Amino acid sequence: MDERAPPPAPEAAQREVVLVTGISGSGKSVALHALEDAGFFCVDNLPPELLREFLRLESERGVRRVAIAVDVRTSGSLPHLLPLLEQLRAEGVAIRSLFLDADTDTLVRRFSETRRPHPLAPPGGNEERALVDAIEVERQLLAGLREASTVIDTSQLRPALLGAWVRDLVQAGARGLTVVFQSFAYKHGVPRDADLVFDVRVLPNPFYIRELRPLTGRDDAVADYLEAQPEVVAMLQDIEAYLRRWLPAFENDQRSYLTVAIGCTGGQHRSVYFVEMLARRIGAERQALVRHRELGVAT
Repeated sequence: MDERAPPPAPEAAQREVVLVTGISGSGKSVALHALEDAGFFCVDNLPPELLREFLRLESERGVRRVAIAVDVRTSGSLPHLLPLLEQLRAEGVAIRSLFLDADTDTLVRRFSETRRPHPLAPPGGNEERALVDAIEVERQLLAGLREASTVIDTSQLRPALLGAWVRDLVQAGARGLTVVFQSFAYKHGVPRDADLVFDVRVLPNPFYIRELRPLTGRDDAVADYLEAQPEVVAMLQDIEAYLRRWLPAFENDQRSYLTVAIGCTGGQHRSVYFVEMLARRIGAERQALVRHRELGVAT
């Protein structure tokens, strides 16, 4: 007798299903609120063993956009989640998994500010050492899920910008590979969600031109200055050629998103210019998103 659960109704394959997961304190509630505002029916802390039945019921109700948050609060069921996701995808259910992450120092600060206990911290022990230990245990428990998801590093993000990034990723849809171009400042750390990182700090810096200092790489004056530098033109061509050569391979690897991070010292001029130019050129042929972490901009 075949005791396997029946596949979801055919309508399930036509729905948008987003799984929101990640490290405690990384902003999952912000992401859920953003998805709710975008028209998704959202459920927080659903036990993984109820996921299939929940999708079946929502399909019968005609709900087309569903977002589900799963985290370490259901740690006993987490080992079953990845195999279940693989089964559902094999049955034609398009599930996109978003994993929110942040560096440990940021997470400790957030828990200290909110005075909320970490779900894995011992009772009454939200002192820093116990909190750091709980975060590291959580990272280990969720490592497999992180590997199988699109990662968003929220360490330097305000809630409004995180919400915008989540909506952008969802609206990009699942049509082939979406390339996310992100500028950042090395002085604030390399984004944890970057798949490819390019360092443009070796190039001439508009910061040292007095009239260009208050501007950004999105301004024509900065672009004109950079485009007059032969090494800038050469590096831009080299990075573009690398991406054109290898993006098909990443797409063939069944990736939905690839984050290309471009870093300079302050995240204002060179990295911003490179992101704008690469997104314009690569975006002419495939879906591309732009993020400027230090400018607080997502387009």
